[in-house]
Amino acid sequence: MMISNHDMQPIIDKAKKLKLLILDVDGVLTDGKLFFDNEGNEYKSFHARDGHGIKLLRQTGVEVAVISGRKSNSVALRMKSLGIEHVYQGHEDKRAAFNELLSKVGVTPEQVAHVGDDLLDLPIMIRVGLAIAVKDANFAVKERADWCTSEFGGNGAVREVCDFIMQAQGHFDEVLSAYLK
Repeated sequence: MMISNHDMQPIIDKAKKLKLLILDVDGVLTDGKLFFDNEGNEYKSFHARDGHGIKLLRQTGVEVAVISGRKSNSVALRMKSLGIEHVYQGHEDKRAAFNELLSKVGVTPEQVAHVGDDLLDLPIMIRVGLAIAVKDANFAVKERADWCTSEFGGNGAVREVCDFIMQAQGHFDEVLSAYLK
């Protein structure tokens, strides 16, 4: 997605200030479906492009964190493989984790974007500089978002967000050029 639409300028301006991207897991990094086997083991599916987008965004200096209402070993393993250090799981009330993150990373709420899909995400979304909802988010989340992705959660929405931030901050062409040599 190329960002040049005049209507997007206020959102682009917010994205230029970002130093931290916070992601929800279920419904954002995954499609929100929960799979359990007969022993109670949980399985999640993550999109490879989302992971690569996170790695590229982090290379430009934007930190990435995860705050999830649920706990899952598969999330811990995936985030470790992506180099994400700030992983908060089992936080149905995400405000305490958000406040801790601001302090740890040393950013203001205006320098933070949050991507969410459900009501648990609203307490953070209403506090950040750029609130983003995935395409298939709950209607109340979409109504309070600054921007909605054109991709569904778990199907490239996070990559769309990462590419958008890199474009807004002027890093995308530099990132792209490394693949065109």
